[in-house]
Amino acid sequence: MLEVRTPVHDDLIDHLVRTTPLQRGEAARIVLDVLAYFDETTEEFVRRRHRELQSRGQNNPQIFARISSELPYRAVAPPDLSLRQLRRIVYG
Repeated sequence: MLEVRTPVHDDLIDHLVRTTPLQRGEAARIVLDVLAYFDETTEEFVRRRHRELQSRGQNNPQIFARISSELPYRAVAPPDLSLRQLRRIVYG
């Protein structure tokens, strides 16, 4: 099993091992995955969500409204972006 040591997050990894059935390597991988998810820039998040929602058959007005409602709940909430700014991130 892969053992990942991240001293900065050892306390969180220890907590997960104590409070869940996860092994240390699994807990470390989950912590790193979650941190990578929230490390996404606003632009990367908007582009990724646009692709995901578009692949589910939603149209742009639905997509941009949904993304706009999700942005404030990111780990570090970005500034408010207008629908036009969201479109510009996706389409340039």
